[in-house]
Amino acid sequence: MFKYQIRVAYRDVTLGNHVYYARYLDFLEIARNEVFRNLGYPLLLLQGQGIIFPVVECTLRYYEAARYDDLLDIGTTVVGLGKVQYSFAYRVQRSETVVLTATTRHAVTNLEEKPIRMPHDLHDALLPHVGKIS
Repeated sequence: MFKYQIRVAYRDVTLGNHVYYARYLDFLEIARNEVFRNLGYPLLLLQGQGIIFPVVECTLRYYEAARYDDLLDIGTTVVGLGKVQYSFAYRVQRSETVVLTATTRHAVTNLEEKPIRMPHDLHDALLPHVGKIS
């Protein structure tokens, strides 16, 4: 599992001081970007090779409200890895409290959004990280 920390900024919260529900998608994307960066495949490098990963499905389950200035830990795990798609699972926590769990499923496409095979080296880099989120 990959770990990433983010502090909730004022721009992320509503007048009621809880994170606006859609902002969690931004948090997940930031964490997902860091997974690829940590594996040596920053997304801009892949885009330069004509490869992108559009989200084709996402689910989010909210448990607790996160608020301004909370420090959130985002655990990210590969839970599905195919030749033309993959999935991540996420657990967002504030200390020991689970705030949100989520999954995203991504297609592997060229810049024209036509399905292509994931490069073998990237597949091999993701493979050891396939597992359930704890």
